[in-house]
Amino acid sequence: MSPNISLENKIIAETGLCLIAGLDEAGRGALAGPVTAAAVILPLDQPNRLQKLGEVHDSKRLSAAARERLCPLILEHALAYGIGSVPAAVVDEIGIIPATKQAMRTAVSHLTPAPDYLLIDGRIRLQTLNIRQQAIIRGDGKSLSIAAASILAKVTRDRLMVQLDAQFPQFGLARHKGYGTPQHLAAIAQHGPSRQHRLSFAPMRRTLLSQ
Repeated sequence: MSPNISLENKIIAETGLCLIAGLDEAGRGALAGPVTAAAVILPLDQPNRLQKLGEVHDSKRLSAAARERLCPLILEHALAYGIGSVPAAVVDEIGIIPATKQAMRTAVSHLTPAPDYLLIDGRIRLQTLNIRQQAIIRGDGKSLSIAAASILAKVTRDRLMVQLDAQFPQFGLARHKGYGTPQHLAAIAQHGPSRQHRLSFAPMRRTLLSQ
């Protein structure tokens, strides 16, 4: 089943709140690069605009080409969107879950109009935000708002990783986007980590200890 606006419509019916932002992140499990979050408010009362997003799905279910094609459609037809990114050094300093929450809070802060309800993929809750919210397990496959956010987060981060690849070509970041592939781990073992690597992550520590 494709993501739809059933969850959003249920919230509207139960609360009367209409500015519902979907949130998702990309790069949480990577060994290098930032964790990036996106927030998207869709025009839930405008079916003609929502029809333009009929192919939007969980970013993991889409090819890179499909995500790149859908990204400008989301930007065009969303009521509002925001992006937040937290670099690897901060991930090491505060931990991946706090860094993910920080990226999400930044994404929400860029939304105009501001949301009155948040649908967040996974188990995360943003306790410091005074906004009603709900965590949805596998929400990117259920909520169209979260699925749209998942695409924006993934495309934004992938583009950042391509830029970092030009600075650190020895690691192949443009190919694996910082995730712990055998090729990436071998490059870390050969060259040592860059300042874009998350030294606190267990695979990084094991790779460096094995040198």
